[in-house]
Amino acid sequence: MNADLLQFGRRILAEQPFSVLLGTELTAFAPGRAELTLAVRREHQQQHGFVHGGVVSYLADNALTYAGGSVLPQQGVVTSEYKINYLRPAIGQTLVARASVQYAGRTQAVCRCDVFAVNQGEEKLCATAQGTIVPLGAAPE
Repeated sequence: MNADLLQFGRRILAEQPFSVLLGTELTAFAPGRAELTLAVRREHQQQHGFVHGGVVSYLADNALTYAGGSVLPQQGVVTSEYKINYLRPAIGQTLVARASVQYAGRTQAVCRCDVFAVNQGEEKLCATAQGTIVPLGAAPE
């Protein structure tokens, strides 16, 4: 079943033009969990050589939505609210966002995500985020 879920998730990612533009990959997807990776390119960086905060934020938000969507029975989900804390500059060859569901009800899932910068094989936590994921058209509880 998880292989089917991963293939489904990859198909959804391929339908997201912005994700395709950035080069995002869904590397793990199971009920309540998701992992997205992004090979860092120069175009992802800001003027100091760090990955731009908007790219880090996008990756966290998308991972949160995958995790939450995996436990909500409705078709299609969106982020209702979201918060991110940047902990250190994202410097490395790859970013990895790992999200998990902390709570799931009938109409919402609250998820958290840690984003790591991988530099020469070493992961460093660079941001942590929390968000509420809801079915399309639903208001949070």
